[in-house]
Amino acid sequence: MESTRKIILDTETTGFSAEDDRIVEIGCIEVDGFASTGRTFHVYINPEREVQAEAARVHGLTTERLAREKPFRAIMDSFLEFIGDAMLVAHNASFDMGFINAELLRNGRPAIALDRAIDTLIMAREKLPSLSRHNLDSLCNYYGIDNSNRDLHGALLDARLLTEVYIELLGGREVDFLKVMSGEVEDMGAGIAGAAAPVIEREFRAAREFAVPAEELAAHRAFVEKVGDKAVWNKI
Repeated sequence: MESTRKIILDTETTGFSAEDDRIVEIGCIEVDGFASTGRTFHVYINPEREVQAEAARVHGLTTERLAREKPFRAIMDSFLEFIGDAMLVAHNASFDMGFINAELLRNGRPAIALDRAIDTLIMAREKLPSLSRHNLDSLCNYYGIDNSNRDLHGALLDARLLTEVYIELLGGREVDFLKVMSGEVEDMGAGIAGAAAPVIEREFRAAREFAVPAEELAAHRAFVEKVGDKAVWNKI
């Protein structure tokens, strides 16, 4: 059976060129099917070079702040172990994959095949062509996802938001419901944030039948006659 495990991924960088710039933060959320497993991977990275001012304004990570963090080569193995062979989901995936593969190649590791990447930007443009913008904030607003804490970009925060957006792009909770009804899954399990769906146990009771008193039936018939042909009860 094909694995349903996926990694929702986001990166922050020193600039916008995968060849010349470096990754400064990686955030990952593990999902299985339509639910978060609760497992995450999050690191800040010392890029061993200056962070461009324009990039720092986006994510708030300065050269001085990152100087105490480990370089990519020191976190590379733990990152690769976390993602395993799962599909990788990213918004504008070519950007994130370009930076990740550039870092891997610099450190003597093979690049990750691009066919392992799912691009939610492409998904959003195809599914929501009427939207004027398809960035993460616009998609959160469209789907009613709370992004009020997103004053600055952050890899783990953005990965969490993207997890919810990705589920919505797949059909959202409607897909979960249809899977349950079709018997494909036994229950909806954990929600997007990993919280277990509530299970309410009630004692089964057979439906009760209540006889309508004759005087109430007579009063209802009189009311329907008074309303006339427009009465909805005449159509039932």
